[in-house]
Amino acid sequence: MNRIQPSAIRLVDSVVTELENQILDGALRPGDRIPSERKLAEDFGISRQSIREAIQKLVAKGMLVTRHGGGTTVTDRLDAPFVDPWYDLVKDHPMLPRDVLEFREMLDGQAVQLAAERATDLDIERLNQAFTRLDTAFGTNDLDECIEADVAFHQTIAEASHNVLIGHLTSSLLRVIHDHVSNNLKHLQSTPKEWARLRKQHRTIWMAIKDKKPTQANIAVKAHSEFVREILVNSALDESRRLSALRRVNSNAP
Repeated sequence: MNRIQPSAIRLVDSVVTELENQILDGALRPGDRIPSERKLAEDFGISRQSIREAIQKLVAKGMLVTRHGGGTTVTDRLDAPFVDPWYDLVKDHPMLPRDVLEFREMLDGQAVQLAAERATDLDIERLNQAFTRLDTAFGTNDLDECIEADVAFHQTIAEASHNVLIGHLTSSLLRVIHDHVSNNLKHLQSTPKEWARLRKQHRTIWMAIKDKKPTQANIAVKAHSEFVREILVNSALDESRRLSALRRVNSNAP
């Protein structure tokens, strides 16, 4: 067996570290296909054999998945060990909507403040694209696109905070947050005045980050959270009244 020289080992480890950092920073996302061995070898200036060994290490760690004929991708199960059992446990808990909102108030508040302080020019460009997509979606009747764009906007902010834990914790909880956003938007879409308020709130958050105003960004998120809290209360009241009316109808049925 040929022994790998220490310098070769260091080269392999440097590739592993760089690809791990790209995954942690969100440059490579779950499901993304990584560049070919040839392209990576050119980028790093090392042999394809070293690239192959680095990829094998990341596959062994569970960060990459290699499929026959499908190339190598970032695993879309990075967050599964945390999310799946936790989500299955709490998804039907009656306090989940409130608890998710409280968690988002803490997480989003810190994320926007840090994003306003730390966002690079590239982050600002990505945020502009995410906001443009969101604002365009809110001008249509495509609820599914509104939900996806809303979640993506907040995730982009989390990544622009340049805090690895915030970025990945937000990503890990996307399933819960997606359902939370979905329920809120379904309730709001039928009330144009409130829909317009929500649309304006997102613009205010985005402009505060773009203008590098952390305090204003935090205030804007708090106002957004208070508005969503109000919507949750009203939605719960509407549902309670609907069920009450339904019980009366059923009780009078022959």
